Amino acid sequence: MTMDYIEQIDKNNIPRHIAIIMDGNGRWAQQRGLERSQGHQAGVAAVRKLVENALNLGVRYLTLYTFSTENWNRPVAEVAALMALLFESVEEEIFIKNNVSFKIVGDMSMLPDNVRERLEACISRTSGGSKMTMVLALSYSARWEITEAARSLAAKVERGELKASEITEQTITDALTTNFMPDPDLLIRTGKEVRLSNFLLWQAAYSELYFTDVLWPDFDNQQLCKAVYEYQHRQRRFGLTGEQVTNEDKDDKHA
Repeated sequence: MTMDYIEQIDKNNIPRHIAIIMDGNGRWAQQRGLERSQGHQAGVAAVRKLVENALNLGVRYLTLYTFSTENWNRPVAEVAALMALLFESVEEEIFIKNNVSFKIVGDMSMLPDNVRERLEACISRTSGGSKMTMVLALSYSARWEITEAARSLAAKVERGELKASEITEQTITDALTTNFMPDPDLLIRTGKEVRLSNFLLWQAAYSELYFTDVLWPDFDNQQLCKAVYEYQHRQRRFGLTGEQVTNEDKDDKHA
């Protein structure tokens, strides 16, 4: 009998920040004899359900890898269809109704004007959302982000606003586009591939990684809870030994 992960997870130990590489839309469509664009449409429907499910779990930050800088190299027709779908799928009323703040990380200058303007309007109108922050990594790559951060810090050094010796891990973290949120506790990739594909490379240094064969349009609440259940049964050590972490947990309970 299949375990009901929705019932098994500990509601008091939910990852604060979940990041997801949503992979498998095209293969999902091909398996059903459909056009790739129909797979992307199914993927958008899965995102809408995921936002609701993440809210119900109590997730505070949800980051979705929507479109990488490398994806611009896909066939022109597919990129155009993706941009059109993105334009149509931004429903700020859903975010406002659920008290969700909407944000983007990535090079928005590369987006078509109508898409960028619609996204910027949604960001502005949902800025008061406090229950969850939903982030789209759009026209994004970790190497682009780190390069931009390095340029920004180098410019400060040139202007005399910062000494090279003052650059720390925190300085770099603050210069990244994700500086408004904590690093992901759990990073999920659907669609069978086992790699990070240039996603949140700095931020995922100590994230728990979860890979699944499930294609993105089929990633439902049961699958999300399965990933969270797996996360809850790992020991996050952050470079310490297992014994040190166990002793720290005991100290916290007796504090």
